[in-house]
Amino acid sequence: MKKIVILGSTGSIGISLINILKKNKRQFKIELLTANKNYKKLIKQIKFFNVKNVIITDKKSFLITKEILKNKNINIYNDFNSLSKILKNKNIDYTMSAISGFDGLEPTLNIIRFTKIIAIANKESIICGWCLIKKQLNKFNTKFMPIDSEHFSIYALIDDIKSNNLEKVYITASGGPFRKYPLKFFKNITLKKALNHPNWSMGKKISIDSATMMNKVFEVIEAKKIFNLKYNQLEILIHSQSYLHAMVKFKNGLTKLLIHDTNMTIPIFNSLYPKFENNIISKKLEIKKLNTLDLQEISQKRFPVISIIKKLKDTDSLFETVIVVANDCLVNLFIQKKIKFIDISNNLLKILNRKEFIKYKLIKPKNIDEINKLSNYVSLKINSMSI
Repeated sequence: MKKIVILGSTGSIGISLINILKKNKRQFKIELLTANKNYKKLIKQIKFFNVKNVIITDKKSFLITKEILKNKNINIYNDFNSLSKILKNKNIDYTMSAISGFDGLEPTLNIIRFTKIIAIANKESIICGWCLIKKQLNKFNTKFMPIDSEHFSIYALIDDIKSNNLEKVYITASGGPFRKYPLKFFKNITLKKALNHPNWSMGKKISIDSATMMNKVFEVIEAKKIFNLKYNQLEILIHSQSYLHAMVKFKNGLTKLLIHDTNMTIPIFNSLYPKFENNIISKKLEIKKLNTLDLQEISQKRFPVISIIKKLKDTDSLFETVIVVANDCLVNLFIQKKIKFIDISNNLLKILNRKEFIKYKLIKPKNIDEINKLSNYVSLKINSMSI
């Protein structure tokens, strides 16, 4: 039986993994599940898989869970300080790191030593702390698997080919809800329209990032770090069907591309079964989509945040943390209807040009405390600005 840990089991990625595990329950033993507030869903998962170790970080939800399961032989913790105690001598086969936001970085770093494979679906961990993650991966000989459909596709295309044999890596973007929306109406875009993604059903934050195209800026940063590339080796292409997820041109003249259904279950399933150990039911090949891939270059005029990529250095720095936090703050302000949609991109570009933030391009993160401290500083600074 494969021993499994799921950090963030009640989120969309965690639930998708749980559903895969349910179909082959006898093959897996879940050693640890973690959640924040969704104790109802967590308790169902605990009972179905007979899980003995649980971390639930929200205090109120922790107390409710503890009361409901008080007569069960289950270890319930309120934070990640007990991670070493829980996983000591467990020899975990596969860990999914799917806690959203900066909360996912520290547990991701701390669990690497206990697992053979770690699949990371947390953007902030990779964007802000990849150099720290990479150090842990090398130290404990842990294999890393990317979960974003784009990065998993690149991973599958490259296989074991070294980065110096790659000429260009193309990441595709659907273009979101405003791919063809008249530019003159951008100033009147509502929250409802921005949340209406044509291809994917996602949470508010990622939907807004898709609408501004900031999610693709993040994916380029992730790809650069994960695959040890330079930014000039990466390019974004608009592909409205979200059928083609990545394309790689090699220096030997070959170009490979990878397609799959618009379903996150596929990369998750293949991270769990990397060597065709099992099969999944998927749609038939969609010939019509293949005949009309309709790849287009991205318009910086329509999506101005794309210009951020040109401002980035090829070395890891704390500036990536500034980008993530500044964008988070602005997206939250838009969701709260305190700023307009176009203000997200316009203000983000202005903020990233400020001297007090540009200096972080020259500073490489040494530890997680530096990242957390800077995150808090940037958040306070932006929220105190008159935007």
